[in-house]
Amino acid sequence: MSLSPLLSAPWIIQIHAFGAIAAFFLGVVQLAAPKGTLPHKSLGVVWVLLMATIAVSSIFIRPAFHPGLPIARWFGPIHIFTIITLYGVVQGAYFLLRGGPTLKFHARPFRGIFVGGLIIAGAFAFLPGRIMHAVVFGA
Repeated sequence: MSLSPLLSAPWIIQIHAFGAIAAFFLGVVQLAAPKGTLPHKSLGVVWVLLMATIAVSSIFIRPAFHPGLPIARWFGPIHIFTIITLYGVVQGAYFLLRGGPTLKFHARPFRGIFVGGLIIAGAFAFLPGRIMHAVVFGA
């Protein structure tokens, strides 16, 4: 295992990868820790910001490898997770900000983007030929 493939990658990929790693571990803590506490609320804000950063940064990964790429070619099938994650972040934040009886509904979109955006999409990062595969398994 070596971080050198990630550390030599374009900065947008480093932001995306380190944000995803942090969001994964913070998400595990959020799911396991007591709900409704000040730490849960505070760490939840950090987690939501991390997820938004991960989703937005994912848009710019292909252009980082291929400068001058037309915008229509920036997106591939994996970017469906970008749309789902951004939608889940907005929906979960809406339930939180609305408060009252809808407060309990914030967990569903946040769990969904944890599973879909971090676990499922994250698993694609470890496929052969990807940077995280080189980090964990070597080039």
